[in-house]
Amino acid sequence: MAPKLPTVADLVWLGDLKFAATLPRERLPDATSAPRIIIDSAGLEGPSPVEALGLALAGCLSIDLVHILHRGRHAFHAMRSRLVGARAPDDPHRLVAVSLHFVVEGNVPPDAVQRALQLSREKYCSVWHSLRPDISLDLTFDIVPGSESAGTPS
Repeated sequence: MAPKLPTVADLVWLGDLKFAATLPRERLPDATSAPRIIIDSAGLEGPSPVEALGLALAGCLSIDLVHILHRGRHAFHAMRSRLVGARAPDDPHRLVAVSLHFVVEGNVPPDAVQRALQLSREKYCSVWHSLRPDISLDLTFDIVPGSESAGTPS
């Protein structure tokens, strides 16, 4: 397996406590422009740094969940997640506890979702494994049964 390329992000100060964050164009040679988000300390023009971290964690676990369920050939047509992070009252106001709730729509056995979340948490989610080990992580889910197959793996 080829090694992962280093993670690179370029930030340009926009004034106040706002930065434009982009990925280097050379990482995406066919793209006309590099992906860009605004990181805003106040969270008004884009996510704050801690909100961006929450998005990264929710995104990582959500991507793993979809990928593992697809590999297991479980039929579902929608999935959404909501992260709520509790922060320390004192500086540096770090995340101390995270709750992440998933809603999977389709005919997926609960044990398949539970196993996929366990695999993501214990083995695959690089964002989770990059955080302090004393952060509490609570993963929950609901399954909404259905017969649509838009998300069914081929």
